[in-house]
Amino acid sequence: MTEQRLALGVRGEEVAAAYLRDQGYTLIERNFRCPLGEIDIIAGDRRNLVFIEVKTRRSAAFGLPQEAVGLRKQRQLIRVAQWYLKKEGKSRQHPRFDVIAILLFSGQAPEITHIQDAFALSS
Repeated sequence: MTEQRLALGVRGEEVAAAYLRDQGYTLIERNFRCPLGEIDIIAGDRRNLVFIEVKTRRSAAFGLPQEAVGLRKQRQLIRVAQWYLKKEGKSRQHPRFDVIAILLFSGQAPEITHIQDAFALSS
């Protein structure tokens, strides 16, 4: 991955984290890694433990950012979330999986789309 793409991803995650805090979420983990993969953000709201995938693009020319979270990526996120829940002793807690899609147009405020319950454990 190029440095430019890495920087775009970091910027998107910063935007997503600020958005989540503004929405009242508590950030628990950022860039959680385990042998099975990574989850961008783990957060809590009043009722849920939320696993969040952040996708950022500079344009929609190649599709919307959220379209990059296909079935394969969903399955990987589910496996990582299950690993996290077991490791943290929260295996009885039912997770929620969200996607935050961010479009960063030059000179404009970020366009943020928050898709709650984007997919479920059975995906």
